[in-house]
This record gives sequence, structure tokens and C-alpha cells, in this order.
Amino acid sequence: MLTRVAASNRFDEARLEPSARTDDGPVTVALALGANIAVGVLKLAAGLISGSGALLSEAAHSAGDTSTEVLLLVALRRSSQPADRRHPFGYGKARYFWSLLAAVAIFVVGSAFSLLEGVRTIAGRSEPMAWLWINYPVLAVAAVLEGVSFAQAARRLRAASGRGGRSVRDYLRVPDDPTVNSVAVEDSSALIGILIAGAGVALHQITGSAVWDGVASVLIGLLLLGAAVLLARACEGLLIGQQADPRLVREIERQLESHAEIEDVVDLLTMMTGVSRVLVCARVDFVDDVSAGELETACLRADAELRERFPMLDEIFIQPAPRSDRGLRDRVRARYGVLLADDATLESEPGPPT
Repeated sequence: MLTRVAASNRFDEARLEPSARTDDGPVTVALALGANIAVGVLKLAAGLISGSGALLSEAAHSAGDTSTEVLLLVALRRSSQPADRRHPFGYGKARYFWSLLAAVAIFVVGSAFSLLEGVRTIAGRSEPMAWLWINYPVLAVAAVLEGVSFAQAARRLRAASGRGGRSVRDYLRVPDDPTVNSVAVEDSSALIGILIAGAGVALHQITGSAVWDGVASVLIGLLLLGAAVLLARACEGLLIGQQADPRLVREIERQLESHAEIEDVVDLLTMMTGVSRVLVCARVDFVDDVSAGELETACLRADAELRERFPMLDEIFIQPAPRSDRGLRDRVRARYGVLLADDATLESEPGPPT
């Protein structure tokens, strides 16, 4: 029984009222897609005219982001499908899979090309170029378009992290919705890439050496590689089966233990099956004198009350289990480091499994 929790750490289910969970993901992704297509065409034209490797790398950056946005739109559509016979737990995890492919697209399309273009430019002979100036207005327009897209993505990121009571940094590392941090990371890396490309072009023009252009391309490639790794790592935990917010887990336990028929929660397993969708498996120790009929009624009532209080709960399984079962106790201790049923010995709360 986890009872020693400060009031400030209690999970606020009001944060997840339907009005707070409005999904404006398609709008954010579509805005980013439009910006990346427009910016990509401008960068490609400027890169071909001026011969700048940095601008060509930035064009590849925009191409990678464009393919990523298309994959994210597929993720949003696929994950919204209702559960059916083949997928009884729904299609929520499709968003995680397609978001992982989006991260791979950033690496394959953007990072690899930028690194190769940078090495080619550095290793090649420097030649004077008369059209380098054309890159500056293109980069300025790109910065404006990417800035508009980033403002929308940042607003959505702050809203998503705020609903979970977490910092933006924590949400980027362990998101509930990978499409949120995907767009934010892509747009922020795009703005950084524009600054790098501008610096490379300027140094090329000042020194007359294309090496600076190549160095900028390499830096853009490394930037995209870092973004791809960050996004892929975020999808990894969700695909494997990430635990729900620990505060939500504790509130579910309290709700179950508020029933007179339930003496203690012995084990509580949760898993994110989609955005704002949680699977719950609870093993509880019922009062010994409860009849079979009363046990069934208690389980149905507990299920209904949990769904009413926490709308994000998708499927709920409640299994009778004695807390004296040594095998079960050992598994719980191995998973969480403590026994949920030993309230007298708990001095701290278990964190999410690693």
C-alpha cells in the first residue's frame, strides 16, 4: 500500500479532461510539412545555383523532415483506428512505430547525405563562386517559415508536458506522444541548421575556401544524427511497453484500496497502449469472507469507478491474489525494488521500471 505521498505529487486527473486532450497533432504536422516543402525547394535551388554544399545539405535536411512529416501523418491516422478482432487492444502503438520510421528517415535522407556532401566538399578543390550571396535571402526566408512551424510545435510541446506535470526536457526524453517531440526536435534542428549553413556560407565567401562550406555540411549531418538518435530512443521505450505515469499508478492503487472488499493491492502492472491510453492489470488481495458473487460485483464496481475517474484507462484486468504468495512477492520485489503490500516498511515510492 503506497500511502506516503505528498499532496503535490498526487496525479491530477483533471489535467486529462477531454477538452485538455484535444489532439491538434494533424494541424501541427501539416504546418511543418508545408514549411519543409517550401523551404526545401528554395534551399535546393540556391544550392544548385551557388554550388554551396551547406545549402545542399540543408536541402537534404528539409527533404528528410518532409518525409518525416508524411510518416507522422500516417502515424496519426493509423493510431486512431478502433480496436478490432486482429488488434483487440487497438492501434495506438502504430503511432510509436511510424514515429520510429520517421526518426530513421531523418538519418537516412538527411544526416547521411549531409555527411557525405561535407566530406566531398572538404576533399574537393576550392573554386571561387559568384552566386554565394543568393543563399542569404533563402536562409532568411527559411528561418521565418521554420520559425512559424517551430512556434506551433513548441506550443504543443509545452501543453503536452504541462498536462503531465513534467518539464519540457523530461517530455522530450520520455514522451507520451512521440509525434509531439518529433516535430519540435525537427523544427529546432532546422533553425540550428540554418544558422550553421549561414555561418559556413559567410566564411566561404570571406576566406574564399569551400572547406568552411564542407565543415558546415558535416556539422548539419551530425546535428541530424543526434536528432534521429534522440527521437529513436524516445520511441524505443513506448514500443517495448512503457509504464504509465507513476503518479497515475499510485492513484489507481489508492482507488482500488478504497473498496471495503479489497484488503491490499499486491501487484499493479500498467502499459501505454497509445496516446492517453493505458492498460491496467491489478492483482489484489480480497477480504477473506467475501463470497464469489460479492467478489464479482466488487470487480465490476472497481472497474467502472476507475474508468469514470481516469478516462485514459483502456482495458482493466483485476485478478484475486493472496499477498502471502511468495512467488508473486518475489516478482514484485524484483520489478519495483519494494513490495506494494508492505506499507509498514516503505519509506519511499518505486520509480518507473528501467
